[in-house]
Amino acid sequence: METSVTIIGIVIAVIVAIPIYFSARSSAANKTKILDIKKKYNPNNPQEFDLTESQSNKTLTIDQKNRKFILMNFNPNQQESTYVDLRTVSSCKLVLTTEGNSNTIVKIDYEFLERETSNKITVPFYDFDDDRIKQISAYQDHMFAKKWLKIIQDSI
Repeated sequence: METSVTIIGIVIAVIVAIPIYFSARSSAANKTKILDIKKKYNPNNPQEFDLTESQSNKTLTIDQKNRKFILMNFNPNQQESTYVDLRTVSSCKLVLTTEGNSNTIVKIDYEFLERETSNKITVPFYDFDDDRIKQISAYQDHMFAKKWLKIIQDSI
């Protein structure tokens, strides 16, 4: 009786430990990627990016003092990072692209307006085609993008 209870306990412990191990390993890998990208844009002081937040394979970070912004997309299809020097832009807004006559959001972009040339810099944030969960993730990403829009506008 005691042997079977011990075996069941070990099996349950292994079943619980495996996902925790892979989650911790993935988290450490993402932290390393984020730090490497920060070092790419600010090699001397990557810690100056004082506000960093992640959601749905996206990480946004901002250096409010030096007015620098990075959007990192860790989407399995395409991993990219976009850097914007907020000192060179005059405004930022969210551009939502909807599907036909419905309110279904298929794309969310940040649009920055350059100070000197009035050129628009479009930074893709959300794309329906790259989304696995579809509309649930679209709503969450839209709320996350709105929150960060306010942070970006306050830093401009």
